[in-house]
Amino acid sequence: MTIRLYELCGADETHLFSPHCWKTRLSFAHKGLDFQTVPVPFTKVASLEGGTDRKVPVMRDGETVVQDSFEIAKYLDATYRDTPPLFDGEGGIAMTQFVINWSQSQVHPEVAKLCLFDIYSALAPEDQAFFRMTREKIFGMTLEECDQKFEKNNAGLMKALLPLELTLKTQDFIGGDKPLFADYVVFGALQWLRTTAKNDVMPKDNRVADWFERLLDMYDGAGRAVPAACAA
Repeated sequence: MTIRLYELCGADETHLFSPHCWKTRLSFAHKGLDFQTVPVPFTKVASLEGGTDRKVPVMRDGETVVQDSFEIAKYLDATYRDTPPLFDGEGGIAMTQFVINWSQSQVHPEVAKLCLFDIYSALAPEDQAFFRMTREKIFGMTLEECDQKFEKNNAGLMKALLPLELTLKTQDFIGGDKPLFADYVVFGALQWLRTTAKNDVMPKDNRVADWFERLLDMYDGAGRAVPAACAA
């Protein structure tokens, strides 16, 4: 039975932009596992698979339902042991938790500043209302005020990404000579930006940009298959 992956989408069901879902998409590609995408708008996420407070990604594998990209990755390694591992043992899992915490506390806020209103603009009307209500509560201002407040350049993002830039001086990936789930954690954040931001704010001419381009091309170009939102 094909694995089913519920992924966040915009008004266009082919517009798949969630950073967390992209972690899982690359996890499946890494392990060579087939899966079926089920696009889900914001207002349908909470009730997925009989839930009341779901968060994407949600995966169904036979009788098993797992949510959260990190939990899905651990499940995949435990279940599909004859495929390439996503973690380098227990220490790799612990290290990945650090990368997740760093990415979500430092990188994600900088990405959100650059694409928040663009995400809103790409949603269906009923999802726009939900997105506005939840995000304005988080930011303490209207989406329009947020869009005006933050300059559309990547200076803050590049500062947040400095640990990765320094790491890539001596190794090809966070995982060393090959990518692991920790790489997909940060890739997901930058793919979120690439697929939503209308301004040209992606990292360029540095090690992070090279690393990201390599990951876009891996697995038969799975990451590049979804077009960038910015025409530049």
